[in-house]
Amino acid sequence: MLSFMQVIVRDNNVDQALRVLKKKMQREGVFREMKLRRHYEKPSEKKARQKAEAIRRNRKLARKKMERE
Repeated sequence: MLSFMQVIVRDNNVDQALRVLKKKMQREGVFREMKLRRHYEKPSEKKARQKAEAIRRNRKLARKKMERE
């Protein structure tokens, strides 16, 4: 899937536009994906990493749920 990000530069304020772009890229996970793609990741390593991330997400969700109760 190819999606384009657009940031509008207002009043020649490039610094602000750059900050907005970086925040959008961070939210989309572009930096994380670039970091992961620097080196080849074996399918077994990828599967193990994704499983660990899912466990981490579930634990975090459960922790937040317990705090609310």
